[in-house]
Amino acid sequence: MEKNGDPKLYALLEELGIEYQYYEHPPAPTIEEAVKYWKDLDATHCKNLFFRNHKGNRHYLVILDHRQELNIRDLEQRLKQGKLTFASPKRMMKYLGITPGSVSPLALIHDTEKHVHVFLDARLKESSSISFHPCINTASLVITYEDFLKFLHHQGNSYEYVKLYDE
Repeated sequence: MEKNGDPKLYALLEELGIEYQYYEHPPAPTIEEAVKYWKDLDATHCKNLFFRNHKGNRHYLVILDHRQELNIRDLEQRLKQGKLTFASPKRMMKYLGITPGSVSPLALIHDTEKHVHVFLDARLKESSSISFHPCINTASLVITYEDFLKFLHHQGNSYEYVKLYDE
């Protein structure tokens, strides 16, 4: 079966021994659209946001549960990275090799210089499985959280957990 997404990603997942469940669906460039296709998937579905700092010399991927609302000003305070703005489509292509609506940590396979720093909401550690687009928004992959960490370690991008919400 031909899968939507980056063949390089599927080859890497196989090389790392990461099993996944593949779900094809119509284009889902927004969370609002994607939830229509996630209803039968047993996983924590993520919102993935790609930011740049004010100078444009640092880029950040922020990953959180899709049900959480995010206030950018609050995020700036929590991350202590200065003023943040959404990265442009040009920057998204340069650093992650993807287009808007397909943001995913799996796109870190294209960040060969390990430029992008990843911030993970600390609550994600409670997830047994997690889902992301495979570098294109016409499919979703579900993998165990443990395998997601294996992927992150393999990629070598810096990452850290942050508490994005007060209890």
